[in-house]
Amino acid sequence: MFGSVLIANRGEIAVRIVRTLRAMGIRSVAVHSDADRAARHVREADLAVRLPGGYLDVDGVIAAALQTGAEAVHPGYGFLAESAAFARRCAEAGLVFVGPPPAAIEAMGDKIRAKATVAAAGVPVVPGGAEPADDLAEAARAIGFPALIKPSAGGGGKGMVVVRSEAELPEAIASARRTALAAFGDGTLLIERFVPNPRHIEIQVMADGHGNVVHLGERECSLQRRHQKIIEEAPSPLLESATRARMGAAAVEAARAVGYVGAGTVEFIVQGTEWGEAESLDEGPPYHFMEMNTRLQVEHPVTEMVTGLDLVELQIRVAAGEPLPFGQDDVRLNGHAVEARVYAEDPARGFLPSGGRVLALREPRDGRAVRVDSGLVEGMIVGGDYDPMLSKVVAWAPDRSGALRTLDHALASTAILGVTTNIGFLRTLVARPEVVAGRLDTGLVERLLQDDRAEGGLAAEPLPLDALVAAALIFHSGHGPGAGTGDPASADPWDVADGWRIGERAWTGYRLDSRGAVVDVRVRGLAGDAEADVNDHSLRAALARPAEGEIAITIGGMTRRFATAWDGGVLWLGRDGLAWPVVRHELGDPGDRAGGGGDADGVVRSPMPGTVLVVKAAAGDRVRAGQPLVVVEAMKMEHSVVAPLDGVVTELTVRIGQAVELDGVLARVEPDGSTS
Repeated sequence: MFGSVLIANRGEIAVRIVRTLRAMGIRSVAVHSDADRAARHVREADLAVRLPGGYLDVDGVIAAALQTGAEAVHPGYGFLAESAAFARRCAEAGLVFVGPPPAAIEAMGDKIRAKATVAAAGVPVVPGGAEPADDLAEAARAIGFPALIKPSAGGGGKGMVVVRSEAELPEAIASARRTALAAFGDGTLLIERFVPNPRHIEIQVMADGHGNVVHLGERECSLQRRHQKIIEEAPSPLLESATRARMGAAAVEAARAVGYVGAGTVEFIVQGTEWGEAESLDEGPPYHFMEMNTRLQVEHPVTEMVTGLDLVELQIRVAAGEPLPFGQDDVRLNGHAVEARVYAEDPARGFLPSGGRVLALREPRDGRAVRVDSGLVEGMIVGGDYDPMLSKVVAWAPDRSGALRTLDHALASTAILGVTTNIGFLRTLVARPEVVAGRLDTGLVERLLQDDRAEGGLAAEPLPLDALVAAALIFHSGHGPGAGTGDPASADPWDVADGWRIGERAWTGYRLDSRGAVVDVRVRGLAGDAEADVNDHSLRAALARPAEGEIAITIGGMTRRFATAWDGGVLWLGRDGLAWPVVRHELGDPGDRAGGGGDADGVVRSPMPGTVLVVKAAAGDRVRAGQPLVVVEAMKMEHSVVAPLDGVVTELTVRIGQAVELDGVLARVEPDGSTS
């Protein structure tokens, strides 16, 4: 067994690998970029090495492993995990790559080659054709429309185009080829029969170097947005035991076909809710090979929770030459597990990446029912350099309904202040009737978002009444950054904003802004026993501070607790997994957006924290509403920020390469006729 393993990755997967290495008595070596020097995986590893060239610096990773005496390199997922060239470099340096042989990575990394390989092994594949052997137009006519064009070298949905008629075919092929060349440097395409509303079900396989290959059941990964998984579960609510066995056997054959060793995932497209009308119920739903991921998957914890196996430990033991300690008949699935991915993104802004400093963090404790794989620590900066996934919350129960309830409770118990996340969206999603009933397919989330867009629906997280009143009472009490306790009993009586007058107490007004929504709240009395008025609706409220970083607000006899934190003059409130930044504006403040605000004020703000990539205008330019002014990039996502109205650019001070904050002012546009 190895004495030391270097982890060529970051974030929650690096922390997770450290945990297993520690349990195995193996020294862990972390690597980090300059941006990650204080990251959690760096803190928790036994040793850490700076990579001047970043995580994709292969020479730096190899040198760090040799310098620290590591005998093996675990690539986690992403980055170098599916690089056959990196696996070979490790071998050349005398290091063990904790993953499959380079030949297996190459065979499954090319979609066309992978499809041909597994088809020869008897695994069902989607009918279609592929370049250079086939003419795509002829293949499309043979399989019929709609058809799906995909880059051979691609992944993550990039370059995929649905073609619904022969007339659309030439432009669709040209578009897919352009995207494939730009994204992957390879314009080779394949075309397949388009399966409407499919389910995405994958099989976890594990193989050793002694010829043993087993599968560990399936994971349902149909809840996706923009081809990215959001929630995964094991087992699938669709499959019965016979179909599970057939799909598992097909996945094992696919792995054997390429001489696979280690942990891998064989992904299938499965006909969803309507299959029973056209297929024999005895045969189960039809399934077809989609691709194989030659690495550990993000969603591997749900398999671990229903099998009781540590997949990272199995990876390491197999890489060290040990045989698998069990056979196929020993694998048992116990209960149900569901995983939710927590992202730094803002559902209310179209899921744009977010960022900031983690001011306060509360995560559920690990146990049999709940597991949290997280790379978060208080004080860390979530920036735009890397993938926006922050953590994974995983729940287990004896049955699926119990697992969904446990997951919802675990998400509600999570508080991340300082960074906007998708936790509220996740809670809403897992409570949807379609999800609870298991009626899933890969287009469900997008349809739900589209159906709900008019009324806010899944993505809406407005500041609720109790949070508005709580924020107003916090400002009213004098509590703030560096303001002490805010306890009126310990303050100068003349400084207490209780509205005392000879006669009736006076009202104190607070203009509160949360993500551009501005509301006026009036308060009179002490924060511990106050009267508040919101939109001419008066109520009694009381504020208490039961613990550091926490407040309790009582309204109408009902008490709710909030986590609190300050970021300069911004107050963050967190409850039930949700979090809201609140800013107090003074009347007449240039930053005050009340009474219309938004587009009417001509202020152009950044929709996400990031870096200015392109500046398309200058002060003095006359622009039209909707005309792009600045392009902001974060987490490999570009967003074009446009002029809110017709007029003249009176201010545009940002420059290319400049870091900008969420809602930071990029430019100002004065309407025509308003300037002299």
